[in-house]
Amino acid sequence: MNIGQYTFEEFKQRAKDFHGYPAPGLLIGGYMVEAAKGRLPKGTLFEAMVESGKCLPDAVQLLTVCSIGNNWMKIKLLGRYAVSLYDKYTGQGFRVAIDQDKLEAWPEIKGWFMKLTPKAEQDTDKLFAEIEAAGDTICSVRPITIDKKYLGHGHMSAIDVCPVCAEAYPTSDGPICRGCQGEAPYVTTDDASCLDDAPLLRAVPVEQAVGKKALHDMTGIVPGESKGPVTSAGDTLEAGDVCRLQRIGKHNVFVQEDLPGDEWVHENDAVKAFAKRMAGPGISYDPDPREGKINFFAEHAGLLSIDLDALDRFNLSPDVMLATRHDGSLMPQGKGVAGTRAIPLYIARDKFSRALAALGDSPVFEILPLRRAKVGILVTGTEVFKGLIDDKFIPIISAKVINLGCEVTKTDIVPDDRETITASARAMLDAGCDLIVTTAGMSVDPDDVTRTALVDAGLRDALYGVPMLPGTMTLVGRLGSAQIIGVPACALFYKTTSLDVILPRLLAGQTLTRRMLARLGEGGFCMNCKTCSFPKCPFGK
Repeated sequence: MNIGQYTFEEFKQRAKDFHGYPAPGLLIGGYMVEAAKGRLPKGTLFEAMVESGKCLPDAVQLLTVCSIGNNWMKIKLLGRYAVSLYDKYTGQGFRVAIDQDKLEAWPEIKGWFMKLTPKAEQDTDKLFAEIEAAGDTICSVRPITIDKKYLGHGHMSAIDVCPVCAEAYPTSDGPICRGCQGEAPYVTTDDASCLDDAPLLRAVPVEQAVGKKALHDMTGIVPGESKGPVTSAGDTLEAGDVCRLQRIGKHNVFVQEDLPGDEWVHENDAVKAFAKRMAGPGISYDPDPREGKINFFAEHAGLLSIDLDALDRFNLSPDVMLATRHDGSLMPQGKGVAGTRAIPLYIARDKFSRALAALGDSPVFEILPLRRAKVGILVTGTEVFKGLIDDKFIPIISAKVINLGCEVTKTDIVPDDRETITASARAMLDAGCDLIVTTAGMSVDPDDVTRTALVDAGLRDALYGVPMLPGTMTLVGRLGSAQIIGVPACALFYKTTSLDVILPRLLAGQTLTRRMLARLGEGGFCMNCKTCSFPKCPFGK
């Protein structure tokens, strides 16, 4: 059976020239491609979707104008030997796959395809003969419509220079190139050891260093008692320093003679430059580093906000580090929030420049003050409205918002009536509430009409559902000029829920996005400890 315009033997030769060997998968792939192509209306501009990376893409490239290079062929590695050809504008086309039932009539093909016959025992001539005789009869063909996201070609994105490796890459890949994000399939041999990546410094015996200036801090440790510099960079060493340094194991020291050239940056100079770029509003730090390290502190109480992309970029840069508290943590005044350092005593200037570029032009972290919101608490539920169940929501929510410095301006309990809930929400806006917390009505109960009522009242920018347990069925959005958060019934039973993680972010003025909420999934599973220690626990972090 021919494969398109080629006889079987002609296609075998083409496959050998292109692939290096007339692989059975490539020969079968030729029949599969022609089976799909022959079913498309004449003149159709088509593209290809291949579900295996083995042999089948070569068949597409041999028999069509679709290739990886022109992006008319897309490879979706699903582990299935199947190919689809489809109209590049509508996505309508045909998918061809190996049919297991039809393989029963072809034992050589089945033995090869299902790896039932060891390679050494396969009869290649018989296998090729069966492939030629079977053609596309071993395949199933079905009409398909490709998902719209795979149609057309995206415009070429802007090109930037990766701040980590200094090579050009598409900005659509992220803040740094994909190789520096950890996807590089290799380790460069010149980065295998960092031993030679340092300036040549001259060490002198400590007893000969008297009268000279120390090049770096030298740390002394008394286990369980103290850790700190015995001598600091720039100190002139005296006779009394000799014994102290020898007691901590320092028999040779570096001194400020024959300093390296401008191609090297001292740890203290480097970390001062990093700190200046990192610290945003509400962050303070000592501008005089010790041992190449600077710690940061909260100037006032508030929410720690971190540019997580910048944090990743910087920590992917060589010879530097930045450690922080969790993004979204509530910080009291004076509390430590982060620490950074240059790891070696001297950092190469090109690495120093790359680390600075990785930080970007905006601060990495800041402390956002919490506003003193005027809170409205709207409890919905006919059973609560009629007094059949005592209300516990208002005291629980009141305690939480008051603890964060807010005031409760208005409360209301209404039945499960759409118009009544809408009217109550609007009344809270009229009363000056700039944060409305509504309870109940966030479940799948068909009697719950809270969400639809809030839409009637003007709900917009709503996000429903948070990847946290407890508290999944949470709603956040805006109602007029006010923020709104819908709290599920789990807040009655659990001391800590997603509300305790999200509420401070709203009070800090953050605009929550689906991506921000998605990140809460890591650490969003509460351990339900007998004694809740939140926020001193992993929940929400």
